[in-house]
Amino acid sequence: MKFMFDDPTFSYEALRTLSYAPYGGADVGEVLTTAAAIEENNFESWYTHWLALADRVFARGKSFEQTGHMLSASQNYLKASNYYRSAEFFLHGNPDDPRLLATWSMSRDAFQKGIRLSNQCAEIVAIPYEDTTMPGYLYTIDDQPRPTLLVHGGYDSTGDELYFQVVIDALAHGYNAMTFEGPGQGAMIREQHLPFRPDWENVVGPALDFLEQRAEVQSDKIALMGISFGGFLAPRAAAFDHRLAAVIADDGVFTFSFADAFAARGHEGATFKDIEPTLKMLMAKSSNVRWVIDNGLFTFGVKTIEDLFNKTTAYSMAGIADKIQCPIFIGDAAGDGFFKGQPQHLYNAIQSPKTLVTFGPEDGAEEHCQMGALNYFNQRVFNWLDDTLQTN
Repeated sequence: MKFMFDDPTFSYEALRTLSYAPYGGADVGEVLTTAAAIEENNFESWYTHWLALADRVFARGKSFEQTGHMLSASQNYLKASNYYRSAEFFLHGNPDDPRLLATWSMSRDAFQKGIRLSNQCAEIVAIPYEDTTMPGYLYTIDDQPRPTLLVHGGYDSTGDELYFQVVIDALAHGYNAMTFEGPGQGAMIREQHLPFRPDWENVVGPALDFLEQRAEVQSDKIALMGISFGGFLAPRAAAFDHRLAAVIADDGVFTFSFADAFAARGHEGATFKDIEPTLKMLMAKSSNVRWVIDNGLFTFGVKTIEDLFNKTTAYSMAGIADKIQCPIFIGDAAGDGFFKGQPQHLYNAIQSPKTLVTFGPEDGAEEHCQMGALNYFNQRVFNWLDDTLQTN
């Protein structure tokens, strides 16, 4: 759907920011006013206006906190975290830009201030991972063992953002939730400089180990949700770690290979040198292509576009999808601007119990990861999860 901008990427990202309004991550008027001031297809304009809004809302939260109005302070800090996230979004073209780490840090800090002052039972956790730790948040309903949803994002999302996207609805449906950032994501890439890795089972495994030690978690009823590029990573993990009771791919992704993406667009068999001129032309014309490449160089830890193409070839479910044993829910956005057709491809390759749900414009749910209709998407997911895990 078109929202505020003619440019599809700006339209989608503005919708994404607004989509968290029902969950306390935005106010409608703040988003509309800010988006209206942004110059079309101008990354600097995008940064400037979202940052100004975030600073203003954060200052409001600080003022409320100083005068003892803790709930109001919490609500403003949480909104500010989402606005800082939006401001930082298009900065990845220059990983040395000091604004990148500074703005992301403000987003995380605002979120943690907000969650601490809220009534939510939330714990900031450090998940042991190789010779370091992965950052996460564990949200619990009470101290009783309950089914638990483990959630990670994808190519660009942060662990803080996932609170608005799915955690609030998970808790309302009777599920604990733990969100975390793995290599290539959030703090892992920005502070530890650890890029994405294809063997995601070695990332999810330590998170499962962590949850299995918690008294609040029913260890035989842990489901994994992966969002966006996470719609590849989560099924990949499920193929090799069979402790998972269920997996949700939002939306489903069969391959994240950039070479495969170009082959699907009529460049089958072409080398990188063959497609490089076309790619550079697209980067000059399309904010989406430019951002995808910029963010890929950043999150995969490579210096050249050719290296990025080579690095992503390992990200395919070919010969892997049929190893999944647990039930899987695959989301399919009818208007997906990133992975159109891939959910069906993943569905066809899986042999375990599987459900494919297509979300369309009649419900305002056709955008990537169902932005604009998160509550409806989450209802479908948790209804499926209730039935699958027999929690009712």
